[in-house]
Parts: sequence; structure tokens; C-alpha cells
Amino acid sequence: MVGEFVLKKNKIEPQTDATVLQNIEFKNIPSAFASGTGDFVQLFEPTASQFEQEGIGHVVASFGKESGNVPYTSYMTKQSYIQKNKKNIQKFTNAIYKGQQWVNSHSAEEVAKVITPYFSDVKADILTRSIQRYQEQGSYSATPLLKKADWELLLEIMKTAGELKQSIPYEKLVNETFANQAIGGK
Repeated sequence: MVGEFVLKKNKIEPQTDATVLQNIEFKNIPSAFASGTGDFVQLFEPTASQFEQEGIGHVVASFGKESGNVPYTSYMTKQSYIQKNKKNIQKFTNAIYKGQQWVNSHSAEEVAKVITPYFSDVKADILTRSIQRYQEQGSYSATPLLKKADWELLLEIMKTAGELKQSIPYEKLVNETFANQAIGGK
């Protein structure tokens, strides 16, 4: 949806100006492109940097940068769980915030060194470049707070893709309590 949103934003109609393949299983997209399927591909890091280093392709744009601040990862639970486990949710949110602050205050090299065990098949320089690219683009959120403007952008992207029949108010689905507590006790 983000990819199509960015294309439309740049006056490219995905259904008429391009052939957008959506029948390839997510995990197989990189290998399909590497084997010759398509002229462009939407990849996450570190795969994009790996492809650059291997000469398979070149990063020409970042959908994340071009789209704006899209809340890509979120943590959700049921209201009943929140009511029964407020302390655990606060501890979890505090830990997420602490990690966000650490990533945003350390170099790409330092972050890469810490996360290398989770990317054992990725060379250190590729992992570092991937993190550096995301840091330069401002891809890593500095707080666990889902901003209302970012929520509204997400809704707009889903509407543009024809996947959202009606908007849901931010205040109805987003609970700011735990994030605000983590970032300063508001």
C-alpha cells in the first residue's frame, strides 16, 4: 500500500502506468527480482544493501522516506488485557522506549554490533550501511508514541489503496497513556 501511495503521489498510476506484481509470496520477492522478475522491487534492509553490494540492483528511492512517517510496527492488545496488566504493559513500553533512545543515540556501527547475532547471514558492513541509511532517513521512531498525524497518514494510505471503508478516530484506537508515561510521565 505504501509503495502504491508513493507512486500515485509521484503521478504514476500503479494499475495503468506500471505492472505491479502482487502474486509473489512476501518471502520470495527478493529472489524473484534477483532471478529477473520485474524492473523494480520494494525491499527492506538489509536486503536492499546486499543487492547493491552484489550488483543485483541499486536503491533509487525509499518508500519510507517518500511516504512520510508511516507507523509500520505497532503493538496491540485487547482492552481486557490492558485492564488486568497495566504494570506489564508499562514495563514493556518503557523497554521499547529505552531501546529507541539507545538506537537514536548510537552510531550505525554500534547498533550493528549489538544486533549482529540476529542477522548472522549478513556481513557487518552491509548491516552497518542498512542501519546508517535508516538513521539518515529518520526511519527509526524516537518514542513509542503513535502521533495523530502519522495515524492519519496511515489511514490515508489505506483509503488510497481501497482497503479502508471508513476511518476510525485516533482517540478510539490509540491509547497514549503508556507511551506518555514512558517518555516523561505526562
